[in-house]
Amino acid sequence: MNKTLRRASVFCLLLVLALLARATWVQAYESQALADNKNNRRTTIAQYANPLGDIIVGGKSVTGSKRTDSGDLAYRRTYTDGDLYSAVTGYSSQAYGSTQLEGIYSDVLDGTDNRLKNPVDALTGKQTAPGDVLTTIDPSVQKAGYEALGTKKGAAVAIDPKTGEILGMVSTPSYDPSKISGTTDGDAWKQLTGDKDQPMLNRALREPLPPGSTFKLVVASAALEDGLFSSIDQKTDSPDPYRLPGTVRDLGNESASDPCKDATLRAALEYSCNTVFAKLADDLGQDKVRAMAEKFGFNDTKQDVPVRAWASNYPSHMNKAETALSGIGQFDVTATPLQMAMVTSALANGGVMATPHMVSKVTDGDGNTLQSYDKEPSKRIVSASTASQLQSAMQTVVEQGTGSSAKVPGAVVGGKTGTAQHGVDNDKAPYAWFTSYAKDKSTGKEVAVAVLIEDSDAARAEVSGNGLAGPVAQKMMAAALNK
Repeated sequence: MNKTLRRASVFCLLLVLALLARATWVQAYESQALADNKNNRRTTIAQYANPLGDIIVGGKSVTGSKRTDSGDLAYRRTYTDGDLYSAVTGYSSQAYGSTQLEGIYSDVLDGTDNRLKNPVDALTGKQTAPGDVLTTIDPSVQKAGYEALGTKKGAAVAIDPKTGEILGMVSTPSYDPSKISGTTDGDAWKQLTGDKDQPMLNRALREPLPPGSTFKLVVASAALEDGLFSSIDQKTDSPDPYRLPGTVRDLGNESASDPCKDATLRAALEYSCNTVFAKLADDLGQDKVRAMAEKFGFNDTKQDVPVRAWASNYPSHMNKAETALSGIGQFDVTATPLQMAMVTSALANGGVMATPHMVSKVTDGDGNTLQSYDKEPSKRIVSASTASQLQSAMQTVVEQGTGSSAKVPGAVVGGKTGTAQHGVDNDKAPYAWFTSYAKDKSTGKEVAVAVLIEDSDAARAEVSGNGLAGPVAQKMMAAALNK
């Protein structure tokens, strides 16, 4: 063989070896990455080649699968009462991917999760039967919240204080995920994503807004735990009006006739006295208020239920005036309905917070449990004494104060209203909040609820937590207690 041929042969051999090495590398090390690539059409084809597993509410599927008429994707996702449950399920779309429970448990629902495979299936790559996701949602609570919110822009969350099970999670306006589950739903997608009311936004988890006076429960907890007061019936040293520290601005209360001067914590919660809680926040200092807020879950960037919620915020680096305003849930304090439901749930449960979650278990195609969430951890937030005293004060709010709309026959109910200002110079309609708990006197059954009304048809002067949000909480609590 002459020199030229020898060089050409060696070069060709090197090319073959390089191709073999590359092929081996792709098969051994990059196969999973390629399979998971969002642009890999084969993955989508495989995902929708068979009916998907289901998301279960109250023992019944709220999802399904429908055979498509054409194309290479054999099945598309369907939803029963999609508008009612979209804040729980999210969507599974052949064109736009998956969100919330549909996204988190996509491998279980499409049958590719390794826990679904037996050893032979794992070796051969055989498609296995999909699994199901069982939620903690109570259909009656969900429906009560959805119907009570109606055309209002808002959200509501109901939690079982003892177990942390989320019994209801509603966000309005809503949408039907069935309308965007296929490959030819571009017009519906554009309409939903372009809607100024953002129907695809889960306001229960992902829109933290100023919580207004509902945050006073956190400040009251900090004051009692710090020992500023031994009792909610001990008088405070609170001027009315209250001059914000370092400013010439006086902070007043909703009504000049409210008995807020030197009011007790019980009376201050009953009449929602801004002056008392602004001064309390300044007296405690932002570090102590923040520490209590963070015990309840504020500033937690990994709040998963298992869908991740946006962090509720208690700010840092405030001056004394800003700290005072934070005490009434203003300045840069924000909270989601989930967060305020967690606050009330912990107080209702004797100061112990059960981890909130909306999935009870994940099962395989035969109903065998792959993962259970029935025994989620709990942690103590405040002492039993502090919780008991604040329960009593919240009951006063409902029985003879600003929360009268939340009464449930046959149940002990405690609550706190909130009206949060926003906009430039507070020029926009305020947000209406209500957070509450109810205990059935005969059965001992409990529920905690938080409701946010972001926008409604009510005139600005008629916006209040008791008037707008309280009735929604009442309907959900009554449903949870079968009242």
